[in-house]
Amino acid sequence: MSASFALALQAAREAAAAQHYPQSALYVVATPIGNLADIGLRALHVLGLVDAVACEDTRHTQGMLRAYGLDRPSTQLLAAHQHNEAEAAQAVLARLQQGQRVAYVSDAGTPALSDPGARLVAAARAAGFAVVPLPGASSVTTALSVAGIVEDAGFVFAGFLPSKASERDAAVQVLEAETRAVVLLEAPHRIEALARALAPLGSRLVTVGRELTKQFEEIASVAAEALAPWLAAQSTRTRGEFVLVVHPAPTEAPVEDLRVLKLLLAELPLKAAVKLAAEITGQPRNALYAAALRLRPGD
Repeated sequence: MSASFALALQAAREAAAAQHYPQSALYVVATPIGNLADIGLRALHVLGLVDAVACEDTRHTQGMLRAYGLDRPSTQLLAAHQHNEAEAAQAVLARLQQGQRVAYVSDAGTPALSDPGARLVAAARAAGFAVVPLPGASSVTTALSVAGIVEDAGFVFAGFLPSKASERDAAVQVLEAETRAVVLLEAPHRIEALARALAPLGSRLVTVGRELTKQFEEIASVAAEALAPWLAAQSTRTRGEFVLVVHPAPTEAPVEDLRVLKLLLAELPLKAAVKLAAEITGQPRNALYAAALRLRPGD
């Protein structure tokens, strides 16, 4: 066990042990998306309490459990990934029928959100077993929390767009008509193709979260048409896992408000000019920021 988590395990026992954890229940446990310290106290307690842990990748999960001092024999780790989830669900149901507690974790974040888990949960619920959620880290909410979207219109979680170019382009055309924010996920080997596909969205802002919560975390907001050049500007920008938030389509500011913004941009840095322009004109910052990127594409 990493010595840094010894106190965390003690805190987990003190904070969570007195709560009720029914037998014959499936516990859906969110795990960190990169930083091991983001584990919840109740998650730590349950991962030590359950009779078995079903997981997307047994080697990955064993390494995580070992870091927390919760090492388990291989017989207590059940592989349940996208290729065998239906079959694995039957193995989990058999354990639940025996009165066991079983936890399910994906490789990172909250299960069943572009990760396996949904079929397992559906099978457990259909069989009449309790399914207990243990909330925690999610790349979706992590990215949204730093995107700075002030419009209260909700968001759409689209996950991974199709890998085939024609299907991906068709999906982007649908996305273009969406007035709410859209959250996308992407792998490093496909991020450049996705950036090119998003270019037709023009000045619509995209907040890129790369390697969220990890040592080399990077977060930036750029116009969709500038995303591919932004990635190409540094070789490291195509590495790691990506979450992208496509901002709501901005409402065009009136000409007079754009004049105010342009005058401020001549004297102030972009972010300061946008902030002040929003205070003067009452226009949404997102719309003014997108307009500022068009007026000063080099920033």
